[in-house]
Amino acid sequence: MIKVATAKEMQEIDGTTIEKYGISGTVLMERAGLSVVKWINEMFFADPPSIPPLLRGDTEGLKKLIPLSKVIVLCGSGNNGGDGFVIARILHNQGKEVEAFLSCPAEKLNGDARINYEAAKKFGVKIFPINKFITRYSSHTARRCLIVDALLGTGLSKDVRKPLSDVISKVNKLDAPVVSVDIPSGISSDTGQVMGCAVHSKFTVTFGLPKRGHFLYPGAEHIGQLYIEDIGFPGNLLHSDKLGVNLVEKSDLQQLIPQRKKYSHKGTYGHVLLVAGSKGKTGAALMAARACLRTGAGLVTIGIPETLVNALQSRVTEEMVLPLPDKGNGTLSFEAAESILNFKKATVLAIGPGLSVNKEITGLVSLLVTKSKIPMIIDADGLNAISEKTALLKRSRAPVVLTPHPGEMARLLKQITEHRSQITDTMRNQIEQDRIVTAMSFAKRTKAYLVLKGVPTIIATPEGETFINSTGNPGMATAGTGDVLTGMIAAFLAQGANPGDASVLGVYLHGLAGDMIAEKKGQRSLIASDLIKAIPGALKGV
Repeated sequence: MIKVATAKEMQEIDGTTIEKYGISGTVLMERAGLSVVKWINEMFFADPPSIPPLLRGDTEGLKKLIPLSKVIVLCGSGNNGGDGFVIARILHNQGKEVEAFLSCPAEKLNGDARINYEAAKKFGVKIFPINKFITRYSSHTARRCLIVDALLGTGLSKDVRKPLSDVISKVNKLDAPVVSVDIPSGISSDTGQVMGCAVHSKFTVTFGLPKRGHFLYPGAEHIGQLYIEDIGFPGNLLHSDKLGVNLVEKSDLQQLIPQRKKYSHKGTYGHVLLVAGSKGKTGAALMAARACLRTGAGLVTIGIPETLVNALQSRVTEEMVLPLPDKGNGTLSFEAAESILNFKKATVLAIGPGLSVNKEITGLVSLLVTKSKIPMIIDADGLNAISEKTALLKRSRAPVVLTPHPGEMARLLKQITEHRSQITDTMRNQIEQDRIVTAMSFAKRTKAYLVLKGVPTIIATPEGETFINSTGNPGMATAGTGDVLTGMIAAFLAQGANPGDASVLGVYLHGLAGDMIAEKKGQRSLIASDLIKAIPGALKGV
């Protein structure tokens, strides 16, 4: 897995490299600039242009690039601007027409940025005040220019102000490709939030490690194609366990997927008891169960209100059905707890899809959290049932995996923060402003494994590990896809994966199945049952 850093973590790596390993900041800046220049030459000045492997994004936009006549380098006052001066100097020395624009008086430059400013001047690079960029270039004059955005780096912590906000606005209006150095100017590298305004880049080249803001929205929409470059940071620093956030890649899954043994039987791969469904919502239970079997669980039993058994029985094939006491209206009663806890065949308990919510179900789910001795995954109405009792999670006897979407997450957080007001868009927005920290904090406080669904889905463990999912598409924003995910995670738990690995596997393959369907049918027509059909292909693909 690729580690994903915060601005502070990257600064510490940079500082340790300089102080402990003796590689100067000037050398690191030179290598950063060289790596961007190499990439620019491959992409924009080679004939034909080559396309380096992508870390994020697609190559569709590369087919429309036009020949370039000039490179405009916008340089800020910090190290990001220093990288820009290295880029301008090297491109100029290679015979390219280059103009650099500086956002502050030259005398305010310090350290390595000042060294590279002076070097660029000595090499003959034309350097102008930043206001000249605003007045000199129009959409017509910049059409065949490449803009290198080296204004603001990963340390941005407050909203962009004039004159840089005017510069960013100008860049976004020009009909010219933009390459951002490290991260588009105006994006928080930790949260992905737009700090007032931000550059819309076609390409971003970052150094050492990707940053959280490269993957979190809305910032991720500004990144374009993302590339990562090695500029000489020690490998042990880039792979340190102290870096707790990871980007999940397809190659990681081969090590996580439980192996199928030749000498085995259906019991080897676990028995999932899926407690789900209510009147009008039996489809949720069925989809979760079928996804569970397709993902490799040996046995699945659907625990459903007894008054709905006949309606479900005619639709199941490989799945088994366990009638559970209900209230006579198609919803479970509290008395179902005894039957569930006494179902000794089960090795995993999944609860929530289509369950409905009332006082008895709230009591039922709460009791199961504290009494169940087998791993448990809670989704949908199961989450709503415990939204005012999340303190019970610390008393669970076995690992618990929660899979909320932002609305459900807001309800869970309302209880933790003792905020009793109605769930509002503001609360949801607060979650979206930093999905990673929200998930990490909740998992640590409750000792539960958290799958915070959304864009991107974040998996957080009680031990402090966090994973960013890299699959999925907007077509999956449709009814039932969450039920499918519940079944997939439950299946990996049943096959022996630990809760963290089961969550990572389920989320990644769920998104991969969605991507495979979208490629064939398009995003608009994707429905949840399509995902179940695509699970075999997704599993085979890894």
